[in-house]
Amino acid sequence: MIDLYSKALKASLKVDRILGKIEGLQPGPTIVFFGGIHGNENSGVFALKEVMRGINRAYVKGTIYGISGNLKALSEQKRYINEDLNRLWTKTNIEHIKQKSDLNPDEKELLELLDILNAILENQQPPFYFIDLHTTSSKTLPFITINDALINRKFSQQFPVPIVLGIEEYLTGPLLSYINQLGYVSLGFESGQHYEFSSILNHIDFIYLALVYSGIVEEKAVMDFSKHYEQLKSQAQQNSDIFEVIYVHKIKPQEIFKMQNGFKSFEKIKKGSPLAESNGIKISAANNGNIFMPLYQQKGAEGFFIIKPINSFFLKLSLVLRRLKTDSFLALLPGISWVDKKEGILQVNLKIAKFFAKAFFHLLGYRNRQITETHLRLNNRERVAKTAIYKKEPWYKGRI
Repeated sequence: MIDLYSKALKASLKVDRILGKIEGLQPGPTIVFFGGIHGNENSGVFALKEVMRGINRAYVKGTIYGISGNLKALSEQKRYINEDLNRLWTKTNIEHIKQKSDLNPDEKELLELLDILNAILENQQPPFYFIDLHTTSSKTLPFITINDALINRKFSQQFPVPIVLGIEEYLTGPLLSYINQLGYVSLGFESGQHYEFSSILNHIDFIYLALVYSGIVEEKAVMDFSKHYEQLKSQAQQNSDIFEVIYVHKIKPQEIFKMQNGFKSFEKIKKGSPLAESNGIKISAANNGNIFMPLYQQKGAEGFFIIKPINSFFLKLSLVLRRLKTDSFLALLPGISWVDKKEGILQVNLKIAKFFAKAFFHLLGYRNRQITETHLRLNNRERVAKTAIYKKEPWYKGRI
């Protein structure tokens, strides 16, 4: 199957930066799809070209973009060339790259994509939707990953697939985290395993659903819309639960990591179950939960994640607490202070943080990262989310 993919890509698919742009005859939202941010994940590129060939602009309200990510890595069928393009998108790192005179191939890709992103935000009409299409090295149900903002949750819940929250707490520099910091709806869709034909089909189904759910294309204009929905629902095995990341195994430089064969994402595991080896030493599960994105490829910084489903009561509670802006009172507590209130960034003394369960901060929309030996930095997606531009959208009402 890998050979088939590679031959098809080289023989019949010219990968341009702009895979397609469709401007509707009527004004409306802007949706941007990215495919191939990782060069060994090209099913999103195939799917985008297929879908955009079949869309009649007469039925489009707004603008649709299909954008390919790492062109150099796609041409070589590699995850990346020098650095993972999907780990470079921090404000600090981008400013550093802009100042460099000698850029590696992945940094050049970032600056080209950044120029396109900025041009879209300056010239197109809101509301904006950004969707990054991926596949995984392991077998998996199709699923969505989001940064934990309510606008992301509400939009994502329309799709009949599992949703995973909180991955931004464990990863630095994904493209979607950068876009989410700008305040827009942004989500990742993982359609299946690399080089599986079903991964292309799942991407096609998802793209059509996204076009309808964003209001850019009417449901009646998509042939067999219900079939796309039911196929995706079937591929997800009727699972549309919301999960949260509770653990990740980070692969250290020079570490020899080997995942045990046979794991699939969302497979249940028990604490103490053997999962992998690190430099020949067995790694066992630290928690009960579900295995998530076990690594079965050479390149990658995360060996595996463990996730667990979130009780719907806590999802509803977080909705209430965030709408009341309960987090405004946190800075009144000793050891907690605002770094940037507008950006929703708090700093917490670790001596104080130990009295608060991580789940408490999660309810309020904060994800934490230790920045020094003594302090945590907490980032809140709600304070930067441009919720006002989405409130009138049909999908915004009545969801968790």
